[in-house]
Amino acid sequence: MESLKVINKEKLKDWAKEIFKKNTFNMIDVSSKKETFRRALASGKIYVGKEVFNLIKNKGMPKGDPITLAEVSAVLGVKKTSELIPLCHPLPIDHIATKIVMHDEEASLEVFCVVSAVAKTGVEMEAIMGVNTALITIYDLSKIVNPHLRIDNVKLLIKEGGKSGLWTNPDGLPEFLKDIF
Repeated sequence: MESLKVINKEKLKDWAKEIFKKNTFNMIDVSSKKETFRRALASGKIYVGKEVFNLIKNKGMPKGDPITLAEVSAVLGVKKTSELIPLCHPLPIDHIATKIVMHDEEASLEVFCVVSAVAKTGVEMEAIMGVNTALITIYDLSKIVNPHLRIDNVKLLIKEGGKSGLWTNPDGLPEFLKDIF
C-alpha cells in the first residue's frame, strides 16, 4: 500500500484539463453543472410553389401527406441529434412538439419545433434539428412535383433555462408569440 499515491480532486481536475485543453475538439464538460429545466423553440420555412402548395392543402401529393410525415420526422430528428452533431450531448428529452403553418400568399410551409428537458445543457440543437428534419422531409415528398424548392430562415427563436435564463431572438418573434413575450 505504500506505493499508492493519493491525489486530491483539484489536482486531478487540473491534470485532466492541462492534458486535454490543447485538443482541437472537445465536448463541453457539464459534469459539475446542475440539471435545470431547459426549453427551446426553433423555426424554418420551405417555399414549395403554388402547385405543390395546393396539392398539400388538398391532400393530393403523390407520395402522401408531407405535413404529417414531417411532424413524425421532427420527433426522430430531435431524438437523433447527438448522433448527428459530433459534440452534442445526448439528452433525456421530456417533450417534443411540432407545428406546421401553411402560408398561402407565399406558397410556403413554416415549421416550429419546441423541445424541453431537465438536463445539464440546453436543447437548442435538438429544436433546430427537429425543424431541419421536418423541412427536409417536406422537400423529399415535394421534389417529385416541383424540384425548385427553397429551405430558408432556420433559426432559434427562444431558449430558456440554465445560467443564462430566458433568451429571445433579437430579430423578433412570430406574431402568435408577441403577446407572451
